[in-house]
Parts: sequence; structure tokens; C-alpha cells
Amino acid sequence: MAKRDYYEVLGVERSAALSDIKKAYRKLALELHPDRNPNDPHAEEKFKEASEAYGVLSDQQKRALYDQYGHRGLQTQGQGFSDVQDIFSQFSDIFSDFFGGGGGSPFGRRQRGGPERGADLRTGVRLSLKEAAYGLKKEISLTHPGPCATCDGSGAKNGKRKTCPRCQGTGQITHSRGFVLLQTSCPNCQGIGSTVESPCDTCRGSGQQEVSRTVTVSFPAGIDTGQALRVPGQGMAGRMGGPAGNLLVEVAVEPDERFTREGYDLIHEVVLSFPQAALGAEIEVPMLDDTVLKVEIPAGIQPAEAVSVHGKGIPRLRGEGRGDLHVLVHVQVPKRLSSKAKKLLKELDETLKE
Repeated sequence: MAKRDYYEVLGVERSAALSDIKKAYRKLALELHPDRNPNDPHAEEKFKEASEAYGVLSDQQKRALYDQYGHRGLQTQGQGFSDVQDIFSQFSDIFSDFFGGGGGSPFGRRQRGGPERGADLRTGVRLSLKEAAYGLKKEISLTHPGPCATCDGSGAKNGKRKTCPRCQGTGQITHSRGFVLLQTSCPNCQGIGSTVESPCDTCRGSGQQEVSRTVTVSFPAGIDTGQALRVPGQGMAGRMGGPAGNLLVEVAVEPDERFTREGYDLIHEVVLSFPQAALGAEIEVPMLDDTVLKVEIPAGIQPAEAVSVHGKGIPRLRGEGRGDLHVLVHVQVPKRLSSKAKKLLKELDETLKE
């Protein structure tokens, strides 16, 4: 049976631009797809015919050859397709554009097994309030899976793997779901594109073994609970020579018996006697750097009032000064009094009434 003219198949003029040819083929491909015409035994042949026409007319050299010599000029080119799957593989750009494939075609043959970035690792560290306030360098111990040293992570004895027979090295297989073709990782090779013929004796074919190591992490002054540091290149090792992932270190600051932290401010609570609160006093407050700060308590301070000392709190991240120190006052009321103390308090009470 003689082949129809390719321009006639696509319904375009012989002078049609490439954009018009592509548009016409998209429309026909959607109309003629076998999954949309389950009751038409000729649907697949019509679909192949349209795809063959597009394959020629979208190629500048083949189109010129066809315009000059017709079908006979293309006989040496081997133009044609064995099945619908082959069509989607050949023209993946058309269908990925239509189905929103973005940066890659959902139907194309994507080679797997190349270098891959390693996964990120996440760990937690507890710091004292002093460590968080002033910063430090700290060694962190990590234990995680890593590439097998014997087979260099390949999982195969002597590092030799063979091409996966199911996906032919692409790492993916395609399934037809109605009108849509979906690609998933090949279950035979887990998307790598190759399989192990002779497993490594050390890792038994997994390509991994447990790794223990330490990483030195610099914690900046002023870091607080809930914040995390990202250490580039200290995560899991990449596959097939790919770059390592990152290490994420989450910080938790331990409570301190002397201070309560509120952002970059510190709160220190003191208990004063009634005379100290009434007359005022100079007290000593211990600081995080193990020094002592003298703080003046004004006369007549009331319970739950605070004396603030500017710039004596936690250093702010990125070096933007420091928070404040707040000395919170509690007044102690004695439960037992001597006779002399009672007499003096009564005299004081009478004086205050006057």
C-alpha cells in the first residue's frame, strides 16, 4: 500500500513553518492516540503514520530530501517506529511540553547511574548557656551509612556492574495509564541503570557500610534553641563520584540555674531583705564569663521590679551588640521574729503611719 503524502497526513501546506508542523502533529497525536480510540483497530497505525510524517518534516535535512525525491529518497534513512513506546521516546520533547514536563520529558530515555549528590545528614547538639552566649568550636560525632571502601560504593566485586536488562540502562520503565504514559524507577535496578552480577564480599552488594567520624562545627556567639547550622559537604557521600550532601546541626540550649534567657536578654533573680529593699543595697551578680558584676539596687524598690543593666546580656548574632541584664527583685518576709525584732518593727510601723 502506497504511503500518503506527509504534508497531507499532517494537514499542512508544503510551505508550512516548523511551528505549524509541530502544532499540527500535537493535535493529531492527541486525536489518534490508541488509548483514546480503544474501539478503532487502525488507531495505532494512524498514530504511527502521523509520527513518521512529523519525524521527517521536523528534520531540516530529511524534509529537504523528501521534498526533492519523495518517499523513495527516505528509504535509506530507516524512518519508522516499532511501537507506540518508541514514538514517545523519539519525540519526548513534544509530549513533555504538552503534559508540562518542565525540565525533562516524562517519556524520554534518561540515562541513570551517573554521579549523584549525597543525602543531607541531620543531627542535634546541646550547648550550655555559656557556650551559646560566647560561641565555640565543637567536635560532633557522626555514625551513618557510607560508601563501601572495598568496592568504592558500587556493590559489585571489583567494582564491575552490568547494564540492567529490564530498562536497558536507562534506570526507568514506562507504564501506560489510559492516555498518559508514566515513568517510574526500574524495580530491577532501583533506578541506577545497572545491576550487580557478583556482590562485594564486604558489603554483600549493598555498596554501603557504617561510617563513624567526627566533624568540627563552629557555633557563633548568640545562637539559641531551635536554630540550625548548615555545614556544606559534611553530609552523606555522593554516589558514583557525586558531591557530598550537607550536615544540618540543630541546637538546643540547656537551662541555667542562674539565668533565664529571653532572646538576647538575661534575667537573674535575687532575694532581698526588707531593709535592703527599703534602704537600697549594692549586690554582686555572677556573670556567664565567671566574673562578678556589682549592681546598685535603688532604695524603695518593690517586689517583682527589676534593675536593668544595659549591654550585659547575650551577644547578638552577626555582631550587632548585646542584650541587657535584668535583675529581678524578690523581697523576703521572715516567718519568725525575735522579741527585739518585733519591737523594732512596731516602732517602724508607727513611724510610717505618722
